[in-house]
Amino acid sequence: MANANSPLVTADWVKDNLNNPKVRIFEVSVDPGVYAAAHIPGAVNLDWHVDLVDTVNRDIASREKLQATLRKAGVEADTTIVIYGDHNNWFAAWGAWVLDVYGLGAQVKLLDGGRKLWEARKLPVTAEVPSFAASQITLSERNEKLRARLSNVLDVVEGRVAGKLIDIRSPDEYLGKIFAPEGVKELSIRAGHIPGAENVPWGTIVNDDGTFKPVDEIRKIYADKGVDGSKPVITYCRIGERSSHSWFALKRILGYEVRNYDGSWTEYGNAVGVPVTNKTGTVWLGK
Repeated sequence: MANANSPLVTADWVKDNLNNPKVRIFEVSVDPGVYAAAHIPGAVNLDWHVDLVDTVNRDIASREKLQATLRKAGVEADTTIVIYGDHNNWFAAWGAWVLDVYGLGAQVKLLDGGRKLWEARKLPVTAEVPSFAASQITLSERNEKLRARLSNVLDVVEGRVAGKLIDIRSPDEYLGKIFAPEGVKELSIRAGHIPGAENVPWGTIVNDDGTFKPVDEIRKIYADKGVDGSKPVITYCRIGERSSHSWFALKRILGYEVRNYDGSWTEYGNAVGVPVTNKTGTVWLGK
């Protein structure tokens, strides 16, 4: 089995455990269409904007909904759950965060390097969709300590609670030069960042092949920005998915106390009556 304490598994480990009944692999990709074309043998598709969210409220999937999904995939209480995806595991890490919120953190592993590494190494893929005997797994109630709400963020901003905010977006987003990356539709009408937030772009903690950098390097990257685990941390991005990748590094790899703010900039930057730091003075013109 994987190292019980490690939150990561290697591609070699996954390759060696493709037929292990105690291992269940899930793909959570930004583009749900890539799974249909080809995926790791035995992997179950989790469509992030259907399976992992409440499609009526802006919220993560309910306990009952996620439980039904995992039961259908045959996940048991002692199953090692491996998650991977495209785009450097952004949404895979988000899936890992959602599962951790429901008490499965100890058994959830991220495939280090994700789909990018698997494809680069030309490891086996298939278009075949697997089916499994259903399980009766029962999920815990939500652990709200892993999730930040707007009120939690404002508690830090306004000094009521000690904490560190990490903005993992690009420097141009952080500084307010741009409202969002090119081509995305979820926007805020204000540019800039949450006051007091440190900018540690998610990409600074990964290697060129998509794998995480060594633990000591990751620890130093954050320590250089004043984040050393001595205060609780809140990570955010634009819609909460890139920030879950940094949440995974800080919480699961470094062991710090961390919440992911899934409302992120689309909520904060559109909220009425909250302070924004905008160093470039960019103004929304509705275009």
